[in-house]
Amino acid sequence: MAGRYDCDVLIAGGGPAGVTLAVLLARRGVTVVVAEKEAGIYPLPRAAHIDHEGMRVLQEAGVADAVMATSRRASRYDFLTAKGEVLLRFEGSDRLGPGGWPAANMIHQPSVEAALRQALTSHPKARLHCRWELTSFADDGEGVTARISTPEGERSVRARYLIGADGARSPVREASRIAFDDLNFEEPWLVVDVLVDDYSRLPSENLQICDPARPTTCVLMGEGRHRWEFMILPGETPEQVSADAFVEKLLEPWNVRGAVRLERKAVYTFRARIAAEWRKGQVLLVGDAAHQTPPFAGQGMCSGLRDVANLAWKLAAVIQDGAPGSLLDTYQPEREPNLRATIEMAIMMGRTVCITDPQAAAARDAQMLAARAAGHSPDGSMEYPPITTGAILAGSTAAGAYFPQPIGKDGQRLDEVLGPGHWLIARADLTAAALLPFAAQLGAWLDQRDAGAVLVRPDRYVFGTGTADSLQAAWQAWSGGARKSGQCG
Repeated sequence: MAGRYDCDVLIAGGGPAGVTLAVLLARRGVTVVVAEKEAGIYPLPRAAHIDHEGMRVLQEAGVADAVMATSRRASRYDFLTAKGEVLLRFEGSDRLGPGGWPAANMIHQPSVEAALRQALTSHPKARLHCRWELTSFADDGEGVTARISTPEGERSVRARYLIGADGARSPVREASRIAFDDLNFEEPWLVVDVLVDDYSRLPSENLQICDPARPTTCVLMGEGRHRWEFMILPGETPEQVSADAFVEKLLEPWNVRGAVRLERKAVYTFRARIAAEWRKGQVLLVGDAAHQTPPFAGQGMCSGLRDVANLAWKLAAVIQDGAPGSLLDTYQPEREPNLRATIEMAIMMGRTVCITDPQAAAARDAQMLAARAAGHSPDGSMEYPPITTGAILAGSTAAGAYFPQPIGKDGQRLDEVLGPGHWLIARADLTAAALLPFAAQLGAWLDQRDAGAVLVRPDRYVFGTGTADSLQAAWQAWSGGARKSGQCG
């Protein structure tokens, strides 16, 4: 069934990934409808962390400053033995990352979602409908016709593309019969969120306590909050560990009575899974609908934000600029290797923490302490692989690398100056008034790669390096002559 479209893109799910994608698409002139089955934002904390790349995506969405206003930072992330010895240490969490924002930001998810929804209201091409639940859909090869249950009754919405941003249990994924690749990590944990009355009595760093008696996480949160996570041991039930008296006993060793007030307790099973297909016809998956990661690396929401940054410019290029639909086929091949690396990091961390056998834990401690003493510990900063295939100029230096966002002396960030869209930056452009505050950093980047010019994709990954003319021609072949906003050369 061909015919008119009610919108270009229908997004099932109004969480952070879905609404961010809607904002990024609307900013590019794409018409979007977001169908969210719940009546409002879930009011309690869930995700805890956004890294510098995620903050840069939120910068493009126009909400980074609002999110930073309610976030907190720790200087490091430590994995400790039961005795307090350091097994792993990730430092520099509070320093600026390549994305131009602090490397690790502990957030209050409801505040993030509120800022995103507020940003969405400023875009007339995007609409968010709460209490709209997608019940079925049909893909005819030219678009998707969806049936949606609304407070006013059932209605039909036809879109060029349907995006499943509808969470780990994704009805869109299930209806599309897309299987999961299970990465064999499954552990039940109790999550305890508290309101803080006295910060001086709480740790100022993020901690993983690798105690076989009870593996425990203790991390900062945004907006006057803190979080503990306790591994549920064999024989314990969710009902047992969720009891107030049990939670109070778990918190006793931290000596925080009177310093915190319980806000939320929930039992989660931490899993690692990846959908086999992220695109099936006119249907695509993002965020938890496409993949689930244990929380130990803090990459759950970050991975969803990387998904939508990758997908937004490609959807806009296909819908607005005449790029071939096959451009969307690069989405999963580009994102999946990075995503698998983040999940493998999280699994490594989780398996380090989740050892409950005392002898195995003692062997782990001895091995890791010896490796750290010898300078062979895998700690430091968390880095993930670049794009190696897809919409890049293969063979050119730095193709697929993440392009940094310098900050000028006046505090202005590069993205704010050059704006959305792709950038073509040649050496001659560095004398332009707009680029002078960043000329030294950009020039050093080009020097290190012996490059005359660089073309940066709208998601701020490097398309390629070379001459300006060759880069522009190669880019147009991929993007269908995508709009030239943000070009420098």
